[in-house]
Amino acid sequence: MEEPQRAHPRTVTTTASSFAENFSTSSSSFAYDREFLRTVPGLLIVAEIGLCFNGSAFVLYLSAAIVDASSVSPERDGHNFNSWAASSFFAFLVTICYAGNTYFSFIAWRSRTVQ
Repeated sequence: MEEPQRAHPRTVTTTASSFAENFSTSSSSFAYDREFLRTVPGLLIVAEIGLCFNGSAFVLYLSAAIVDASSVSPERDGHNFNSWAASSFFAFLVTICYAGNTYFSFIAWRSRTVQ
């Protein structure tokens, strides 16, 4: 007589990966690789993010400054005119700051890509 074969117990073997060891459950956000940010590709990504942020902020502030300056009209109340003129001036001042920051971000990005 032939004996019925017993079902083999299913065993699962687990190992810890390096990702699981570095993963911190106590933190509410994912940890980033600080060593990657010190490499050339990491620096390029940071520079490109800064360049994109400053470029888009420049375009948005420029359009807001143009709309602000075009809406200024002298009225009987001089205080209102002075407030609008001051806000237009500072809007263009912020736009110039973002334009300069975009330029310097571009120069930094360009010098890293040439290397």
